[in-house]
Amino acid sequence: MPILIFISLFTLLDFVVLFSMGSQIGLLTTLLLVLGTGFAGLHLIRKEGVSTFARARQRMQAGEIPSSELLTGAALIFGGALLMAPGFLSDALGLACLIPSARQLMFKALTWLGLKKIASQQQDPNASSARPRDYHTPNTSQQEGPIEGDFISRDEPPRRD
Repeated sequence: MPILIFISLFTLLDFVVLFSMGSQIGLLTTLLLVLGTGFAGLHLIRKEGVSTFARARQRMQAGEIPSSELLTGAALIFGGALLMAPGFLSDALGLACLIPSARQLMFKALTWLGLKKIASQQQDPNASSARPRDYHTPNTSQQEGPIEGDFISRDEPPRRD
């Protein structure tokens, strides 16, 4: 629910800024600026997207997981969606998602906020009982070896013995 309130307030503020700027600089200039930022964003998305895809392909061929490239791709998609929305605030945030140095600052801020949230949940025992599962620790309660059972094909009718 807080994210919905944040998106609603951001959209409202974006339209207020758009209309106030439109009344100051004129309708035609406002439309040209909004369309110009949209086209510039599309150009940057295309350019950055191709280079991100190439880096991800290189890392996958090297046997590595392209996690930073996946985050970059998500930021490019988010930035492109913001640039398609009419408004100066959404255009500014969308361009920030497309500029590599600004994108790195946003990743660091999100990581810091995420780590802060995780730390506060671990200190507060009432926050949530669901903890992330540690997949590196073997589960000793499971049986070692093959699981025995019967296989029944769905194509053939069941056998009667």
